[in-house]
Amino acid sequence: MLACDFRYIGAEARRALDAGADWLHLDVMDGSFVDNISFGPDICQAIRNSVPAGTFLDAHLMIDAPDHYFPRFVAAGVNLISIHVEREGKVDLHATLRAIRENSVQCGLVVNPATPVEKTFPYLGEVDLILVMSVVPGFGGQSFMAETLEKVRALRREREQRGLCFLIQMDGGIGPAQAAVCREAGADCLVAGSSTFCAPDMAAAIRSMKEAV
Repeated sequence: MLACDFRYIGAEARRALDAGADWLHLDVMDGSFVDNISFGPDICQAIRNSVPAGTFLDAHLMIDAPDHYFPRFVAAGVNLISIHVEREGKVDLHATLRAIRENSVQCGLVVNPATPVEKTFPYLGEVDLILVMSVVPGFGGQSFMAETLEKVRALRREREQRGLCFLIQMDGGIGPAQAAVCREAGADCLVAGSSTFCAPDMAAAIRSMKEAV
């Protein structure tokens, strides 16, 4: 949703779903953890109120204090909350992931391009999803970083070896040209912002991505 026209965010959310999006990804930025400010729980609630019941909302919290703020996103009606492994040491990630699940919301962990993917390994048994960032988080419209595919491959191997079932998600610079290599590496779901909302035909763009995988 970061790439949508914020003047019409409810209509834009419905447009994405009508065009074939499987769920909506909500990028929450606090201007501290990343150098940008996007929106918070009130906008997430507005999106929830604007889309059909049952629409899956995936909130990616790029914020310093996910342990403090996550209950507000639970109250806003999101279905999955992802927090950054880079907050390890400042935030009790184990406790926060557990608390998110205790509120009947799925939980995820995010790893940035510069962070070793092994940082996520102690948490793999506790999450529903691992999000591999394929750009430096904070702004839309960046170019895909192909080197992040190795993180996806490593997570897929670890998942198979340990018999786990978390999803692997990729986000950043992904369009039809990148979808196939992401899927081949082991990604289960792809986040697409600029390549869909800014496309001349959103439905065609989404269809091209799905056909590529």
